[in-house]
Amino acid sequence: MGSMNVGGQAVIEGVMMKAPRRLCVAVRQSSGGIVVKNEPFRPLSARMPFLGWPFLRGPVVLGETLVQGMKALNFSAQQALEEEGEEMGSWALGLTMLVAILAGIGLFVAAPHLLSLWLGSLRGFDEQSLAFHVVDGVIKMAIFVGYLWLISLMGEVKRVFQYHGAEHKSIYCFEAGEELTVANARRYSRLHPRCGTAFLLVVLMISMLVFAVTFPLLPRLAEAAWLNQMAQIGLKILLMLPIAGVSYEIIKLAGKRGGQGFWGVMLWPGLQMQRLTTKEPTDEQIEIALTALRAAVHTDECEEASLCVL
Repeated sequence: MGSMNVGGQAVIEGVMMKAPRRLCVAVRQSSGGIVVKNEPFRPLSARMPFLGWPFLRGPVVLGETLVQGMKALNFSAQQALEEEGEEMGSWALGLTMLVAILAGIGLFVAAPHLLSLWLGSLRGFDEQSLAFHVVDGVIKMAIFVGYLWLISLMGEVKRVFQYHGAEHKSIYCFEAGEELTVANARRYSRLHPRCGTAFLLVVLMISMLVFAVTFPLLPRLAEAAWLNQMAQIGLKILLMLPIAGVSYEIIKLAGKRGGQGFWGVMLWPGLQMQRLTTKEPTDEQIEIALTALRAAVHTDECEEASLCVL
């Protein structure tokens, strides 16, 4: 049983779990009941096998995860508040994702580049130097860690981070082949090597390395100074796709190797970052994660239904 590849995501008062053939969300309502949404899942790579090739599958999986995560968050918000309403439509979902992606690009690509440019004007280095891209990488990392630290102080976000910890404990329990009970899951760590937090951190680390090595070797991309900066930012954005592909393979391989030796060194920063993005869950939160997991692996009593209340 534990050999099946299962992943998940914390949502509002609940957890989403994804197995190879099913995607399930379990949410605790304000009345105390548990709502389970259980749907079949068919990844793009099943319809277009070339999208499952190594180094190409990373960006594809990331895109699918963004879409599924947005839908799960919308569903969980409605169910946690026990509000009636339709789920987010395709246009609204697309617009929300576009805004989120643009915000991410602005915060983690454009802002560090422009800050590095300003610091370089003060310290005497420019975008053609190694120092510029080292500073750019350090600023990215500082923004990432600072952002996670700030939101971890918010009460509502802390509850989501508790569900994040419950998700990891439940997946560990499943991977160990143990019975999916709260007592068994409770014993496991809340830090998991295949976590999205670890993936994002690897992306930042790889991008810092790639930009620091390659950009000083590039010629000017445009004559006008402002246009050259925009071109460099645009190139960095384009390079994020192959960087995400490489990062995905690193996380996947490291997870298979159990985080031992060299792979343990690669995963260590991501695991430590999860001390911010996960918190110790309550037994009730672990119960929610296990409910979603059972549904995803076809062991829940409502596995054939699209929506049920326990």
